[in-house]
Amino acid sequence: MLYLVGLGLSDETDITIKGLEVVKEASRVYLEAYTSILLVDQSVLESYYGRSIVVADREMVESNSDEILRDAQTEDVAFLVVGDPFGATTHTDLVLRARELSIPVSTVPNASIMSGIGACGLQLYNFGQTVSMVFFTDNWRPASFYDRIKENRSIGLHTLVLLDIKVKEPSLENLARGRMVYEPPRYMTVGQCASQMLEVEEDKKEGVYGPDSLAIGAARVGGKTEKFVAGTLKELCDQDEVLGGPLHSMVLLGRRTHELEHDFVREFAVDKDKWDFVWRAEYGKQQ
Repeated sequence: MLYLVGLGLSDETDITIKGLEVVKEASRVYLEAYTSILLVDQSVLESYYGRSIVVADREMVESNSDEILRDAQTEDVAFLVVGDPFGATTHTDLVLRARELSIPVSTVPNASIMSGIGACGLQLYNFGQTVSMVFFTDNWRPASFYDRIKENRSIGLHTLVLLDIKVKEPSLENLARGRMVYEPPRYMTVGQCASQMLEVEEDKKEGVYGPDSLAIGAARVGGKTEKFVAGTLKELCDQDEVLGGPLHSMVLLGRRTHELEHDFVREFAVDKDKWDFVWRAEYGKQQ
């Protein structure tokens, strides 16, 4: 059996009892380590689980899945995923590959950012499509997220924006030269995300959002040092120091924001008076 085991959002104790039992009994245990990260080191997991863990980077999961699935017809293999196992399409690909090899698959779900973001005070059923923001480069500024946000905003829904992480990836220069020299890990911040969003709006000028659009910056959701900061996109450009270390996410408020949501989120506002003013002017009138 191939087991896909969700680890939750924070540390070694977030694994479910069912998931822990699978890990303890499996022949091999892999940890997917590039779509997200836990807030503790691999050694902490190994100590808590009482098992050695093989870190599975992007190359292994996407190009060498046969090694992960080796002998899984006759042995139990555990594939650990931060958050919930199906929070990334890569894991769907792994399941399809297992099916081709007639390997049974079982899933142990857990909390993910898709559910954990509810702690910011916005109601989950008022969220639209989730989008991703990648690091811009000098000659690459993908803006496919913009149309998805536009669709969400057109019907008044919130948008969860997942921020880019770069783990064990070569620079473009090294890649061009065929050298697998990896860059240090990088994690996008709320400030970087807000700045890039405003840059795209300035280019497109479709009025989907702007400097005064309300948003929430989230850091380390589900962890002991969880932090939320609310404000305009312009204000969030300067809140990275307040939010602290990775991982960051962001939510752009929809125009159908309920008063209860407003009141809950107001506690996190950079400037509560400004938050009230902007919401009443741009969001409250939609009630």
